[in-house]
Amino acid sequence: MINFTVGPVQMFDKTLGIGSEQIPYFRTEEFSRIMFENEEFFLKLLNAPKDSKAVFVTGSGTASMEAVVMNCLDKKDKCIVVNGGSFGERFSHMLQIHGIKHDEIRVAFGSELSKDDLTPFENKGYTAFLINMHETSVGTLYNLKVVSEFCNQNKCKLIVDAISSFLTDEIDMEKDNIDVLISGSQKALACAPGVSMIAISPTMLQRMKDVESGCMYLNLRDALRDAERGQTPFTPAVGTLLQIHERFKGILENGGVKTEILRTKGIADDFRARISKLPFEITSKSLSNAMTPLHPTSVSAYELFEILKNKYGIWVCPNGGELRDYIFRVGHMGNLTVEDNITLVKALGDLTVGKER
Repeated sequence: MINFTVGPVQMFDKTLGIGSEQIPYFRTEEFSRIMFENEEFFLKLLNAPKDSKAVFVTGSGTASMEAVVMNCLDKKDKCIVVNGGSFGERFSHMLQIHGIKHDEIRVAFGSELSKDDLTPFENKGYTAFLINMHETSVGTLYNLKVVSEFCNQNKCKLIVDAISSFLTDEIDMEKDNIDVLISGSQKALACAPGVSMIAISPTMLQRMKDVESGCMYLNLRDALRDAERGQTPFTPAVGTLLQIHERFKGILENGGVKTEILRTKGIADDFRARISKLPFEITSKSLSNAMTPLHPTSVSAYELFEILKNKYGIWVCPNGGELRDYIFRVGHMGNLTVEDNITLVKALGDLTVGKER
């Protein structure tokens, strides 16, 4: 199998090796040291502001999205949400569930987020801005600089879901004045799924003291308190956290975040160059290095996904709903090579060239 999905992604041999080992008991000094380093490495890779803190949640990225909504916001807030796909819709739904006032910026399929989109929301008393940096459901990378400038001018807290942008696109928490950033284990980190990470700036840490989360498992104040001793309130996904530790160390030893981004960008650029002569359209005007959304002009996108899986042993990422037959997504994260790209592009050529709708 070759895995070109957007998570879980193709893992590296050393990380896979850790997954095959017996899982150690975690209420120990040894595991606490690993967790202290996990926090240190994560914040370093993000260039988080001094005195920022990190929480490692045993739960998918959605768990951390909701944890942030419950622990960093309350009914006194008035929020803006960028909704350009299913993950923006998810943030909006969470705010609705928890009774937090919000308005949406709707971004059309495949379109960019511009300064003009933000203008109608200026000086309207908004307190927080929630955005999925890369709307992975449709493959659109939003302009974080424009959003950061808006938040600075309007005194908004900036909450960023960077689950598929961490280690694939440039992120700088300090430069972009990000108050909270969310990531996950199964994207560019290329670890097993089940752990999501939250980086929290000092200003948001102060704000959280006045927010009652109304939840036990996802209470971030409890998690932050336990993190002071390198622990978590409840049993964590120990094996995945050990994989994350190995990956963080490897990334830092091999040149850091810039090197990792360039590696992923190289795979993405190579794939896009190879696909350019085949009957596909790239459907996003603003691409992340993490993935490429493609519209096949001669066959159903979902049928293509199934044939690649069943006949070729290649996994790409299908879409659901109204986009099911229109687009599929090719991921560039994890342990992928140019040779893997060649294999996929050859299969796509076999399945599409000369075909008629």
